[in-house]
Amino acid sequence: MLLRILICFTAFFSQIVYSQEIPPIQNYSPADYRAENQNWSISQDDDKIMYVANNKGLLEFNGADWTLYPSPNESIMRSVKVVEDRIYSGSYMEFGYWTKDRFGIPRYTSIASTMERPPLEDEEFWGILDFKDWILFQSLKRIYIYNTKTGAVSTIDAENTLYRMFQLGNEVFYQENGKGVFKIDNGKAIPIFDEEVLRTDEIINIFKVGENLIFVTKQNGFFEAANGMVKKFQTDLDRRFSGMSVYSAERLADGTYAIGTISDGLIILNAEGELLNHINQLNGLRNNTVLSVFEDSDNNIWLGLDNGLSYLNVKSPIRIYNDNKGVVGSTYSAVLHDGRLYLGTNQGLFYRAIGNDSEFNFIKGTEGQVWSLKEINGTLFCGHHSGTFIVEGQNAIKIAGVQGTWKINQVPAKPNLLLQGNYDGLYVLENREGQWQMRNKLEGFANSARHFELLDNQILVNHEYQGVFILNVDDALTKVNSVSMDTDIRGSDSGIIKFKDAVFYAYKNGILKYQPSSSSFIKDTTLSRVYDPEDYVSGKMTVDKEGNLWIFSNSSINIVTNGTLADTLLINKVSISENVRNDIIGYENVASMEKAGNYLLGTTTGYMLLDINGFKKNDFSVQLGKVANSSRRSLKWEYIDKELDEPFKSDRNHFRLSFFTPKYRRYFTPTYQYQLEGIYDTWSEWSENSIATFENLPFGEYTFRVRAKIGNTISSNTAAYSFKIARPWYLSNTMIFGYVLACIFGSYLIHQAYKRHYHKRQLKLIEKNKHEMELAKAQNEKEIIKIKNEQLQEEFRSKSNELAASTLSIIRKNELLSKVKEQLIANIEDRNSIKPIIRIIDKNITQNDDWEMFMEAFNNADRKFLKKLKKEHPNLSPNDVRLCAYLRLNLSSKEIAPLLNISVRSVEIKRYRLRKKMGLLHDDNLVDYIMQL
Repeated sequence: MLLRILICFTAFFSQIVYSQEIPPIQNYSPADYRAENQNWSISQDDDKIMYVANNKGLLEFNGADWTLYPSPNESIMRSVKVVEDRIYSGSYMEFGYWTKDRFGIPRYTSIASTMERPPLEDEEFWGILDFKDWILFQSLKRIYIYNTKTGAVSTIDAENTLYRMFQLGNEVFYQENGKGVFKIDNGKAIPIFDEEVLRTDEIINIFKVGENLIFVTKQNGFFEAANGMVKKFQTDLDRRFSGMSVYSAERLADGTYAIGTISDGLIILNAEGELLNHINQLNGLRNNTVLSVFEDSDNNIWLGLDNGLSYLNVKSPIRIYNDNKGVVGSTYSAVLHDGRLYLGTNQGLFYRAIGNDSEFNFIKGTEGQVWSLKEINGTLFCGHHSGTFIVEGQNAIKIAGVQGTWKINQVPAKPNLLLQGNYDGLYVLENREGQWQMRNKLEGFANSARHFELLDNQILVNHEYQGVFILNVDDALTKVNSVSMDTDIRGSDSGIIKFKDAVFYAYKNGILKYQPSSSSFIKDTTLSRVYDPEDYVSGKMTVDKEGNLWIFSNSSINIVTNGTLADTLLINKVSISENVRNDIIGYENVASMEKAGNYLLGTTTGYMLLDINGFKKNDFSVQLGKVANSSRRSLKWEYIDKELDEPFKSDRNHFRLSFFTPKYRRYFTPTYQYQLEGIYDTWSEWSENSIATFENLPFGEYTFRVRAKIGNTISSNTAAYSFKIARPWYLSNTMIFGYVLACIFGSYLIHQAYKRHYHKRQLKLIEKNKHEMELAKAQNEKEIIKIKNEQLQEEFRSKSNELAASTLSIIRKNELLSKVKEQLIANIEDRNSIKPIIRIIDKNITQNDDWEMFMEAFNNADRKFLKKLKKEHPNLSPNDVRLCAYLRLNLSSKEIAPLLNISVRSVEIKRYRLRKKMGLLHDDNLVDYIMQL
């Protein structure tokens, strides 16, 4: 039985959590802030910079960057409190304060180490209070009172565990386990309340409401002390969260209570103790254990969690409903009707009572895709994948079974007729005796009619892939008389809408207005300003109940309303980007809520509630963070004092500047734009990057300026930092003076040099004339030598011709003698009679007179060859030299044989032997070798 009750309670609790519309939540993981999981305390300084006591040390967050400063003894930091320009912190066996140095970096000063009375063993400091001229540090056994004027420290000891201390106006209280609540008066503890519950249950916080005190306990909820009496204060903690364990609590500026629990996340109660929100891991919180709660100067609620950090924009004009269980699905249409909120989703039709945070109920029979919901004359119509329904309370009645009803519109001047667009064309619904039913399909048109509008006797149907169909229909809406088509305007996710008795078409290249007279579209210059092609996301437009036109772009929502003058339109831009809206692109939808200016936007995971009146321009500022400098040699960044007015050395010309806007808004991330006057005078593009780096800057004076933008609002200030880079040593005044003296002296030297130059030039002219005469003489001698050389060349050619003729003569003579000899031997049988003749022939063939004549001619033609041959190959015989001479003349073996009076075979043998004597390789050519000597 107990288990069944527990299960029912859990289901009821989950239902409460699941159906809430919660403010925007920003979560930070340990990886984001680069420290450890647990965060025990949170505080904020006058510049809106956040400080967090983390297990690893002190965390600083300026809205752009996280910085960790490790605790002085590397222990867990349990508490932090900003008081004026000091950041007080408490950790294990240590407490003190941090002050920023001239570089903007917090430096720690220990108070505990200066005390005469040291901390107790294993003492940790869990709480810090600021009270007039004193700072109070609380451990589980003592309260240390530090005098900020004198530096003296006094203590208040407790016998039992000292849970927490509290400040209420000009009074300080604390609770001691088993004894109750005490008040500190002039450094002494005075008992105030000793009721059983205040002695045994840990008090998480005490608040003063009017003349009464409100106690928040760990296990027993709220108690109220009035007129000296303590009684139970009933809240939804008791009624709906019985047994919940509370760890932290704060009373917010608007009188509501933020309760941090150990295992159930954050609970927000109003002043009467009624539940406003319950936020945990199921609906967006990072962790269910809330160790600390803090409200910043902009009324955001910061939560130090057991695993990470979160903040809630409770004053945001945005509320989010996320279908974390996936039951409802993506919202394609929504409407308020008869006290209920209806959601048409991809999973069916759901509803719940307005003002109720219970779970959405499913309407049976509507399983599947809902495309549209529209109230017409008090009747709610539902366009569904399976047909058309009329919704009455918790029931849906199907009136048309034609598949795929995209949209339903009322026919002007015919209240008993409706026109609906379906997957396969247009259909007419008729009200007969109070009952709506299908009458007919519009003949002559069978295309999908997801987007259509009626204008007089025309129906305009936008088909994303084909263009816009212009249908002329008969008065009875039975058939299409003619169809024309504009194919020039078409595009994915384009849309068409009727607004102010005119039809508008939206696509990537702008918004066009339909001209009935010419059946054409022209560009509307006013509405086309809402986005450019780069900002386009969807042409889907919608008109709310108040008659405002909603246009969606990638960077914002644009709401078009009537201006104060006739025929004028005003465009109100709400800077919520598409990734924040989480739209179903091409199916964006808006529903008007009960309160004026409140609207519901369907999302892929539920819906978003917008309070348009809450999107007001809030002034904010941008601040310059740390400035670092380095040289081009080392690239080691060093922080610098922004107040210094001294110029930087010329080689320290690398600068890195950080900047930030301490504005903590979940869906509105600041972007920055900067310029460096003196070199980059134009502003940079808007970017979320919060660091600017400049390298290798030349010498000169510079002013860095940065401004921020959130949504469409630019920061109220422009942060600036001016600096100067000194001239390099070689451009200093001394060096410049030296350069001037050098120029003067150089000019004098140049003048003297010119005088010497022209004097030398005169001498050179004289020398030149003399030289030219010598050159003319040498030229004449050269001509003489040339003539002699030509004569020698002619003589050489003559000698060569003689040598060739001589060689040819010898060859012919020897050939003739050889033939005569052969004829004698062949034709005369008496050999003895011809022997004398043969001897004479042989003698003439072998005699040296021809060789000597040949050698004389050869020496005249090529004297150097024989000398070089004998020098290179002194071992050659005269016959070898003779063979080389013939080869030098490029004679063949056949031509050489008669000259040597031997056979051709013998010549080849001689050539082989000559190769060996000359030491030639097998692949070397003998003739080529001799020719190259």
